[in-house]
Amino acid sequence: MTQKDKLQSLQGILRDLGQVVVAYSGGVDSTFLLKTAVDTLGADNVLACTSIGPAEPGNQYERARKAAESMGVEFMVVEAGEMEDPKFTANNPDRCFHCKSRLCHRLLDVAQERGFEHVVFGTNHDDLDDFRPGNQAIKTFGIRSPLAEAGLTKEEIRQLSRQAGLATADQPASPCLASRIPYGLEVTEKRLRQIDEAEAFLRSLGFVEFRVRHHDPIARIEVRSQDIARITAEPVRSQVVEELKSLGFQFVTIDLQGFRSGSLNETLSAQQKKASLGV
Repeated sequence: MTQKDKLQSLQGILRDLGQVVVAYSGGVDSTFLLKTAVDTLGADNVLACTSIGPAEPGNQYERARKAAESMGVEFMVVEAGEMEDPKFTANNPDRCFHCKSRLCHRLLDVAQERGFEHVVFGTNHDDLDDFRPGNQAIKTFGIRSPLAEAGLTKEEIRQLSRQAGLATADQPASPCLASRIPYGLEVTEKRLRQIDEAEAFLRSLGFVEFRVRHHDPIARIEVRSQDIARITAEPVRSQVVEELKSLGFQFVTIDLQGFRSGSLNETLSAQQKKASLGV
């Protein structure tokens, strides 16, 4: 299928659904899904729902709100309450399944309260091949993923977002902050806050694509390979060390492998991944 065919397929899926509650994070995928839903169905038939909580990056809410308002669609904030779930805070490899399950419950309740028949997530086709227990939760609740169903990849979504004039077209991914904490180390509000503030500081220095991984006393920073020289040179090196130590980290390290999405999954065996996905 061509990119144009996939876009038409997406529009057809949305037309069949009629009214949708969009699980909206303000990221590349959910913003494109929201924009396409509004253009296809009309703003009155779309509700944008953003989850807020300690595990969400601090810069996410305002960005999502402004984008939704620019589309003329109703914007609603929900709280999934994942920190109240010990299966989430225990931080086992199936952590994302429990978090997403709570969000699915909440969004289905919102849909019922508002008279919307369907909830949709911005899962793309590439996500189906990755280790994402949250996708299993979406399937369990019978929630639709129109982008994935239409076969749209991340790069195609970025291209279509540029054509649509969306500011998110080249925006780096910004997943749940808990994904920066190694499996088995408890997810706490303090650790999430340390990660969020550390990443906000790196962003203020002009770094674009990076992660601060929280290994309890150690902050392991991943930046793009071309940025390693900059972050290890003065005065940036000293500034980063000083700031992250002020946040409570005892040691600050740079990962020489550079940034890669989902690097903490590298510690999982194929058997552990299958067990976490219930297969």
